[in-house]
Amino acid sequence: MYNLIKPILFSFDPEDIHKISFKLIPFIPKSIKKLYLVEDKVLNKELFGIKFKNPVGLAAGLDKDGLIYNHLSDFGFGFVEIGTVTPLKQIGNEKPRLYRLLKDNALINRMGFNNKGIYNMINNLDRNKNKSILGINVGKNKLTENKNAYIDYIYCISKLEKYADYFTINISSPNTPNLRELQKPEDLKNLLLHIVDYTMTEKPLILKISPDINNKELEDIVKASEGLIDGFIATNTTIDRDNIDKKYKSLAGGLSGLPLRDKSTDVIYMLNKLTELPIIGSGGIMSVEDANEKIDAGADLIQIYTGFIYKGPKLIKDINESLRK
Repeated sequence: MYNLIKPILFSFDPEDIHKISFKLIPFIPKSIKKLYLVEDKVLNKELFGIKFKNPVGLAAGLDKDGLIYNHLSDFGFGFVEIGTVTPLKQIGNEKPRLYRLLKDNALINRMGFNNKGIYNMINNLDRNKNKSILGINVGKNKLTENKNAYIDYIYCISKLEKYADYFTINISSPNTPNLRELQKPEDLKNLLLHIVDYTMTEKPLILKISPDINNKELEDIVKASEGLIDGFIATNTTIDRDNIDKKYKSLAGGLSGLPLRDKSTDVIYMLNKLTELPIIGSGGIMSVEDANEKIDAGADLIQIYTGFIYKGPKLIKDINESLRK
């Protein structure tokens, strides 16, 4: 069914159709959404003290403000992550800032944490009751200096504590200047210590890391975060431009989709050797085989984003059907 409407959707500007889709998705009949549900106890997974009905989640970035997360969960996701949210509203980077790489089954985005701020998200969350496990991805405002970044993260977590099942600490987006500097061991440990000490949150803290790090940097991240977090998301988008259509190589932003797949899987594989903490695998999952590779590499749960855009909700169903078998 999605393949029939995909050409129409892809005929629009990516950001424009995103806004249109958000207005239309709530009106899709539940009878259609149920076509993609796979319900079986064998798919249940418990991590971080949370019971997930299945291991396939929606990654942050699609529903930045928590507008339609319940409607999205109806497509069969085991969990949905919203955000990235920052304390203050941000318009993000200049447009155009989202590109489809059709030949590569990929996206490039340089959105820049565009969102309407924490109080807008709270208003949206107050109007809804979570239908599935809800993760909230938190970041810092662009104008907040890295030395004060902990204030933004603490503020977001403290204000959203009662809504989230878990929090993702996003320090790995390539679209906020110098944000990835927070992955350096001393800066990371200082950030996490402040978050743990000042929020005293009982919700799991998950660290989202970059795919553009070497094994030594990954080892340093694991050591710096030891005892301060509950798990990892591997990975965010990449700035690597190998093996993509040459006309897009000079575009700034984070690359997601198929070209990210192997790079992300390699990080998961190495991360699994370095830690016993749970890992959420994300990056380039465009098929059942891609999902299985992430799990075989050490992922306990997986998240899709670009795969959902290109393949539609059938991808969720196909992955869950495969895992059930």
